[in-house]
Amino acid sequence: MRKPIRYTLATVSILLGVLIGYLWLTFASPFGYNPRPEYLPAIDEDATYSVFVYGTLKQPWVRWLVMGRAGDSEPARLPGFRKEELDIQAAAGAVTEGEVITVNADEIRALDRYERLGIRYERVELPLQNGNTAWVYRLMDPLVQEISEEVLD
Repeated sequence: MRKPIRYTLATVSILLGVLIGYLWLTFASPFGYNPRPEYLPAIDEDATYSVFVYGTLKQPWVRWLVMGRAGDSEPARLPGFRKEELDIQAAAGAVTEGEVITVNADEIRALDRYERLGIRYERVELPLQNGNTAWVYRLMDPLVQEISEEVLD
């Protein structure tokens, strides 16, 4: 009777370790990520940034895992774009529903790392429906992704 309990505890421990490793690799790991592209303005340590989120980052628990806090969010709309799976595409007359979060310098770096800025996503500043602007992560063009991957190899 003791052996099945030990095997069960060992299995649960291994699965828990794998889960924690996966979450760390996905949300916090610097592996597979290079610093942000040079074309973006430098991150000001004393500034705050508005970020429009429309996918997984709408979930407070995901933001907590990525940035260390869930933060507050406000509903927002991004005109001229429609959501397509993990991306937004320009489309006349379309509006993407999302949220705006306000982040500091360390948090925007964490978001850049999570989105694999310059490898998988680009960060662009776009106007919201209320007239304010916010940073938005968009999937990079596949050709640009291929070039980035070649440079990294």
